[in-house]
Amino acid sequence: MYQFLVSFTVQPEHRDDFVRAARRTARDSLANEPGSHRFEVIADEENDDVFYLNEVYADVDAFDAHVGGPYFAAFFAEASAYAEGPTWLMRGTVVGDRAATTA
Repeated sequence: MYQFLVSFTVQPEHRDDFVRAARRTARDSLANEPGSHRFEVIADEENDDVFYLNEVYADVDAFDAHVGGPYFAAFFAEASAYAEGPTWLMRGTVVGDRAATTA
């Protein structure tokens, strides 16, 4: 499994817009991209303007398919107008996972 955690800093007046766009991307990616396994939208507990996306894919190829797909493009087309990021906090493959040897 290929996993990552990124953060975004969102303009305060666009917090709801960001959450809506990220949740739509999560819903569509999980429903239509076979290699997408988890896509969580997380609000920071200390800073209302910071959000995290915690995503899990079958492998790097599945992540690359997501990046090349329409949901990723639509999300960034919208969110880039009011959010800074992504800031990569963590990315990698689960130790002992077979996908690690093919990545």
